[in-house]
Amino acid sequence: METDGARTDRLGLLLDQFDKAREMAQVRLTGLGDEEYLWEPVANSWSIRRRGEAVTPRAYGPGEWVIDKGAPDIPANEYAEIARQAAGGMTVAKIADDWSVSVERVEQVLAHTGELEPDDTPITTIAWRLGHLHSCFAGQWEWTFGERRQEPKLLVDFTPSADLALERFWKLIDRWRESVATVTEEQLDTVGFSQYPYGSDPDDPFITVVAGANLELIHHMAEIALLRDLWRARFTTSG
Repeated sequence: METDGARTDRLGLLLDQFDKAREMAQVRLTGLGDEEYLWEPVANSWSIRRRGEAVTPRAYGPGEWVIDKGAPDIPANEYAEIARQAAGGMTVAKIADDWSVSVERVEQVLAHTGELEPDDTPITTIAWRLGHLHSCFAGQWEWTFGERRQEPKLLVDFTPSADLALERFWKLIDRWRESVATVTEEQLDTVGFSQYPYGSDPDDPFITVVAGANLELIHHMAEIALLRDLWRARFTTSG
C-alpha cells in the first residue's frame, strides 16, 4: 500500500526507514580521513589493530587487521532481553551459548532483582563502530541469503583505510537492502528465516530481525556522528 508515494506496508516502512538512515549516514561520513577514523578519544579505547598489536583477548578478523573484543559477558542493558528470551521458551543453555557465557552466568542474570549497575562499556573508535556494523550485516546476510556456512567472524577484512572501509561497507549494506526487499509476507513472519548464529535470529520472526538491523544501523551511525563532532572540537577550549 502507498499513500502519496510512501509505502505503508510492514516491509515498506522498514525499507524506507533503512533508506533514510543510510542517506543521513552517508552525508555525515563524507570526508572521513584515516586519522579521524582511527582516533582514540580516550586511553584504552577499542579499535581495529594489527594482529600482533591486539590488546583484547577475543579480537578477531581474517587478515592483518583485527577488531577488539573483550571477555564474554552479558551487559546489564541486555538483562531484560535475556528475561524475554527465557520467557519466550529459549533454554538457558541456548542463551548461554549465544552469549558465550556459562549457564551459571545466565541463571545469575535471570535471578537478578533490584537496580542495575551501569555497564563498564569501553569507548570505541569510528573504525571499531564501522567494523562492528560491517561484521553484523555481513554475518546476517550470509546466514539469511547466503550459503549459511561461513564463520561470521571471518567475513570482514578490516582495514585502516577509511575510504576502503566505507566503500566495502556501503556495498555490503546495499546488498542487504536489495535482498530484504525481495522477502515475502510469509517469509517476514517466518521464525528462523535468518540463522545468524550470534544472537536470537534463529528464534525470531524475520521482521524482528530486519527491525533490529535498522536499529543497529541507526544507533551506531548516531554514535559515529557524535565522534565526528568531538573530533572537530577536540582542540577547542571554553573561556
